[in-house]
Amino acid sequence: MTSTETGAGSPHGPRLRPPEHRVSGKAIVWWTLRCAFGWVIVIAPLLAGRWLWPDPPIPLGTAAAIAGGIAVLHVAVMPTWRYRVHRWELSEHAVYTQSGWLNQEWRVAPASRIQTVDTERGPLQQLLGLSTVTVTTASAAGPLQITGLDRDTGIRIVEELTATTEANPGDAT
Repeated sequence: MTSTETGAGSPHGPRLRPPEHRVSGKAIVWWTLRCAFGWVIVIAPLLAGRWLWPDPPIPLGTAAAIAGGIAVLHVAVMPTWRYRVHRWELSEHAVYTQSGWLNQEWRVAPASRIQTVDTERGPLQQLLGLSTVTVTTASAAGPLQITGLDRDTGIRIVEELTATTEANPGDAT
């Protein structure tokens, strides 16, 4: 196989291909909790309105039940589906990502175009030992994000990308 067939790069740059690594399995828990909290914000006011409003113009109990049914399906399906889709890979020449669940996106960022590499850890991520790595490039498509990474993997990725971008001369524009 040539380097072009393996995706390692070509005279025209790295090619788009499925990345090799999955995110942490704990990302399923993180996505589940975020999804459930979002639905609580939607359903709680409907239920409160049903008990506090004597004659609402719409059947709030029915609306809460419908939202609850959709919520159960969303919480049951989305996190696992997302885990199966989300992937990442670093190579000597590029960062590859695949993300989404309904709308899926594959992206590749040549190392010579990387401008910054950042790590983010929200409260739930800290609790679960997860992190998000954001790779900002000179691209109109915006930064690449690798979400749901194990904390140590996120740190390693930042270190590797920093070393890679220093080794790949270019003006990142």
